[in-house]
Amino acid sequence: MTLVIAGCTAKPAEEVASQKITLYKSQTCGCCALYTKYAMNKGYPLEVKDMTNMDALKEQYQIPASMRSCHTMVVGDYVVEGHIPLEAVEKMMKEKPDIRGIAMPGMPSGSPGMPGSPSGEFIVYAVKKDGTFTEFMRI
Repeated sequence: MTLVIAGCTAKPAEEVASQKITLYKSQTCGCCALYTKYAMNKGYPLEVKDMTNMDALKEQYQIPASMRSCHTMVVGDYVVEGHIPLEAVEKMMKEKPDIRGIAMPGMPSGSPGMPGSPSGEFIVYAVKKDGTFTEFMRI
């Protein structure tokens, strides 16, 4: 199933709004649905695709196993893995680094789409084209 959602309550940075944005998720994942709502409320024009095999998708986009989370978003030519605050996506699209994408592994408490309170800063990693990763930013 493919669902196109366009939010109206906010406007993403121009560098993001001009890109095709696809969010891949499991149909049964509640936190993925909450992240979708978060992005929609920020004005992100999402095409949402429910997948039956997320592992195959993560392999296709060459997301290292240690960097994986539950959903994957593709913004233009970049991969965005996990419950990443959208400020990191906007920073990436503005700077246009030579990387595969960004990732926030696991499902950190209090991150967008996740219940609970944050236990500290969120660390977002840059996933390089060779599969290695380094810190991209802290939020």
